[in-house]
Amino acid sequence: MRACLFILAPLFFAAELPDEAAVRIEKLFEVPNYCEGVVFDHEGFGYISHGKVITKFSADGKNWIWAQTRAPNGHKILADGTHLVCDAGFNAVLRLDKDGKLIGQAASVCDGQPLRGPNDLTLDQKNGGFYFTDPGGSDDKKLIGTIHYVDKGGRTHLVAGGLAFPNGIVLTPDGKRLLVAESKKNRVLVYEVESPGKVGPMKVFADLPEKQGDQIDNQPDGMCLDSEGNLYVAHYGMRQVQVLSPEGKLLRRYPGGNLTTSNVGFAGDKMNVLYITGGLGKEAGGGGVFRIELPGVTGLAILPKKNGP
Repeated sequence: MRACLFILAPLFFAAELPDEAAVRIEKLFEVPNYCEGVVFDHEGFGYISHGKVITKFSADGKNWIWAQTRAPNGHKILADGTHLVCDAGFNAVLRLDKDGKLIGQAASVCDGQPLRGPNDLTLDQKNGGFYFTDPGGSDDKKLIGTIHYVDKGGRTHLVAGGLAFPNGIVLTPDGKRLLVAESKKNRVLVYEVESPGKVGPMKVFADLPEKQGDQIDNQPDGMCLDSEGNLYVAHYGMRQVQVLSPEGKLLRRYPGGNLTTSNVGFAGDKMNVLYITGGLGKEAGGGGVFRIELPGVTGLAILPKKNGP
């Protein structure tokens, strides 16, 4: 990556975030396909989606196929050990048990209409529901991307529409703001949450840097938060993770390892290791799991307290 890529725009530095030059990126392991949906369970094992399968891995890089669906993507884990997986092949959000067995669908229709292709999701832990994006068939000219909410009773509601490929999505811990990556417009949106599944008008949280030099694209993909409210955005095609303040100011640009950086998630004993997924090159092919240690940072885990022993 060219050094000039780190000085394309004014940056608003935060003392608690390590400088880009001090961060070392490590490749943990590779998989045969572009990968997505990194998430961690109560025992510290990670999961990534690639091709038709979900691979489970440990912190030392050992990995094995955990489940096969059709086109798995975004992934979260509930208090009872149930896994929620967005799957564009099923046009649904799936439920899998702790062993990777399909046990049903958490969402497949909304207002009588089938979903097009769920992509990513975030939990509303306080209210027992979850939000997910459905970009299926949308782009910057075909604004049909949608955001949905599944309440604790299992009913799917339309939250917002008219979007150009809504992708990564996170709910702030206080439940007051919903942040959504709009990939085809290279920006992050924010919605004020009025009640579970009900939001105010769409606002632009941040316009992101554009590709330069040998970068091939600039589409925000998966996202996560740290305990200070900073937003970490996997920037597809830029080989970077953009870090935004709670006000939407660009703070850092960390290396993403993969050229088509796709998703991010914190793990580790101190919750200061950022795991990053994506594709290694320009064309369809192998993917990799990378990680960077961020001293002084504490990542926010979207993982409800485990039920039972």
